[in-house]
Amino acid sequence: MNRFPLVQSVDQDGKWVSQEEKIEGTLIKSFYRHMLRIRTFDKKAVTLQRQGRLGTYALFEGQEAAQVGSALALKDHDWLFPTYRDHGATLTFGADMVRTFLYWNGRTEGCVPPEGKRIFPPAVPIATQIPHAVGAGMTEKRKGSEAISIAYFGDGATSEGDFHEGLNFGSVFKTPTLFFCQNNGYAISVPIEKQMNSETIAQKADAYGIPGVRVDGNDCVAVYQTVKKAAERARAGEGPTLIEALTWRYGAHTTADDPSKYRDQSISDERRVTTDPLTRLALYMKRERIWDEQWASHIEKELKEEINDAVDKMEAFAKPDINNVFDHVFATPVWPITEQKERYLKHVKGVSS
Repeated sequence: MNRFPLVQSVDQDGKWVSQEEKIEGTLIKSFYRHMLRIRTFDKKAVTLQRQGRLGTYALFEGQEAAQVGSALALKDHDWLFPTYRDHGATLTFGADMVRTFLYWNGRTEGCVPPEGKRIFPPAVPIATQIPHAVGAGMTEKRKGSEAISIAYFGDGATSEGDFHEGLNFGSVFKTPTLFFCQNNGYAISVPIEKQMNSETIAQKADAYGIPGVRVDGNDCVAVYQTVKKAAERARAGEGPTLIEALTWRYGAHTTADDPSKYRDQSISDERRVTTDPLTRLALYMKRERIWDEQWASHIEKELKEEINDAVDKMEAFAKPDINNVFDHVFATPVWPITEQKERYLKHVKGVSS
């Protein structure tokens, strides 16, 4: 679409194709390291789930450039509002890896960010975090702060009322909010052409009088530069931006899903060769003589050790207290929850005996 051209810095062959100034090598190496880190985490999490050591897990392999590029474009005091699939972004932004594993084991500790990190608990209901992100942005604006907020969501969220309410409120009050959509073509099992009639998601920004941008979501450099520009605009008091990052998730919606029921999985095999974000950046690094085999081998070993250590610490946690499931729903216990608790504890006692 001519009005919303695809922003790209590094093409699929690793060539620089942008009019922007090239990014220095140290930052490029940081992009690669973070992407490899979260891909290694993702693969480990899937293995743990298959072994029964982790609960149902939401995969993100293939979306590393979108998550790393966007998170690294933020400042430490900014607000990050993730979905259940954005633990790649939260880990890049500073979330604790042990607690991230705990989250996927159903532990409340997994929702607690490190001290000083403004990371909202992952939103599982679709799009509910978008109005929250707008509210946080509005608060920072009223405080006279430079901090901004970013709301992550998928293409399916754009069909929810929360998406439109968030964009409308953000545009009216010029909140410093970035609406970051990772469009991987499917909202669970529904392809985008059966979900919307508009040609792009970016064009939805027109209805709210805010800028809309489409970026190659497999190009970490382009994502970083796009989000950084939108963030600078927000910090300057110019309001929100809607960013559509076009990407592709290789695997299932979650480990409980079978994507072969609704999409041709051979496309994922092709994309691993043609559009993979890590391969693309590695090709660019080699062209620019930034790549170092010894460095690459070292970080691969280092990241595996970090992730294995995090797994050991996660599994060393004491078993969770089942009472927490019932006791913190309301400030004062109500009879339906009390009855549920009694029935459940009676059932567990019967099973164990």
